[in-house]
Amino acid sequence: MDKALYVAMTGARASLQAQGTVSHNLANADTAGFKAALANTEAYAIRGPGYASRVATLHTDQGFNSSMGAQKVTGNPLDVSLHADRWLAVQAPGGGEAYTRAGNLALTPNGQLVTAGGHPVLDERGNPLTLPPHQALEIGADGTISMIPLGETADTMAIAGRIKVVEAPPERLTRGLDGLMRNADPGRPLRQAAGDVMTTGVLEGSNVDTAGALVQMIQLQRQFEMQVKVIKAGDENAQAANSLLRMGG
Repeated sequence: MDKALYVAMTGARASLQAQGTVSHNLANADTAGFKAALANTEAYAIRGPGYASRVATLHTDQGFNSSMGAQKVTGNPLDVSLHADRWLAVQAPGGGEAYTRAGNLALTPNGQLVTAGGHPVLDERGNPLTLPPHQALEIGADGTISMIPLGETADTMAIAGRIKVVEAPPERLTRGLDGLMRNADPGRPLRQAAGDVMTTGVLEGSNVDTAGALVQMIQLQRQFEMQVKVIKAGDENAQAANSLLRMGG
């Protein structure tokens, strides 16, 4: 009976973890460039002495859904939508380089280009981008930033820098606890992507399927309730068996 209790317990734990993943996706249904996290459960054979029939349930992280989110035209020169497998390079909170597809950029009062989450955007050399005072700004399809300095005319437009955008398929990236992506193989640095990498004045939305996520949440809740019932039934059977043993003694 303890085997059934343990299997049900591991199943309930995996269901709770999967519910956490789905809840995280739903919470970011309106976050620009967010990629839905994928989670699943799988059978896990218990190693060690004993019968090979001991199998538990294990929650597995299957990465993220790499499909493009819906495109929304905003007309904002600081909004960019990245092409497929292109990622914006930003400075991670603890230092180092991280990646995101959140293209709703902004300028701080001191001219630093940052994401909506406040992460500094990096240039092609890996340094945070800071722009001088200007009266007009334009981001090209290749990430080049052109601007008209404050008080100057249109014919004085100059290049102020280029945003670092890397090319990375999903298997080259792993999501951190802060929501930013990291290079899964630091020994192979991600390089600047060539050619056109983005569309300006357009914003990519989240690719979370809210209706599907809600259905999945209900399924996981019912699955969890079923596993809890198995645990309760196992406990009741154990109590009944103990009572019989006491009566027999």
